[in-house]
Amino acid sequence: MSIKVENLSKFYGEQAAVNNISFEIHSGQVVGFLGPNGAGKSTTMKMITTYLTPNDGKIWVEGIDNQEDSLSVRKKIGYLPESNPLYLDMNVIDYLAYAAELEGVQKSEMKDAIKKVVDKCGLKEVQHKDISELSKGFKQRVGLAQAMIHDPQVLILDEPTSGLDPNQILEIRKLIKNLGKEKTLILSTHIMQEVQAVCDRVLIINKGEIVADGTPEDLQQKFKGETVINVKFKLNPSISKNAIIEELKRIRGVERVSVTAEDEKSYSFDVLSSSTDDIAEDIAKAAGKLGLVTLGLNQEVMSLEDIFRELTSKN
Repeated sequence: MSIKVENLSKFYGEQAAVNNISFEIHSGQVVGFLGPNGAGKSTTMKMITTYLTPNDGKIWVEGIDNQEDSLSVRKKIGYLPESNPLYLDMNVIDYLAYAAELEGVQKSEMKDAIKKVVDKCGLKEVQHKDISELSKGFKQRVGLAQAMIHDPQVLILDEPTSGLDPNQILEIRKLIKNLGKEKTLILSTHIMQEVQAVCDRVLIINKGEIVADGTPEDLQQKFKGETVINVKFKLNPSISKNAIIEELKRIRGVERVSVTAEDEKSYSFDVLSSSTDDIAEDIAKAAGKLGLVTLGLNQEVMSLEDIFRELTSKN
């Protein structure tokens, strides 16, 4: 077992940021840790890294209790926070040497440790440049190298592709995928394509509680019976959005209706149904009842993004 979290809670005043959550992560897994802003992701990761102390519950990293022996736990973990902590006036090699010293890497091993992360993170061409001169993609690579410099068994990455361009995102994803072959990795992200591209497993947290746990395929299989129909109506000034939503909700099997787009000419809605029946005809009847002109209707299989929205928009 690489990470074990048991009945973990963290309160800020009376507000529960994390509320009695439990999960286990095995060695060699890449786990996507998902949730809307304020759901408790960063708080949980900070407790695992020992940066924050929980109000209740226990955490073990590589079998070590992180409250009883926090120093040993920190040696097992590499952490890249969302705000990449770089010293911009240092060059890459000097910064990595500084990070290695902070992590307790022996001087006799430091040169090899730096060479290893420079090669693994693709930093060879910029290793002698000042960090301030690097693109954001290379800065993220330096941040990853910093997290890996002491060869930890566990890597925790908080939004590692935030703010990157599409090419940089693909490069970092490839690197993360390769790292996942040899380390336990927790990846916090809002990007569903990223989860599907690199993660073996998904944990979804909402309002401080775990609401889903499984492989991306498991979650899609679980929601296989649910469908999303996107319907677009021509704008009718005499019919409000709320009236349309209420009418669509009356259809048998419909669980949720949400507005996905609107402009001066049309409204678009997602209609989530748990019914095995085809409700397209019922939607058309509802439109006719309201006097709406249907401009388009498309049925989709529940994507991971749909599942995320469904699980985090309840209540």
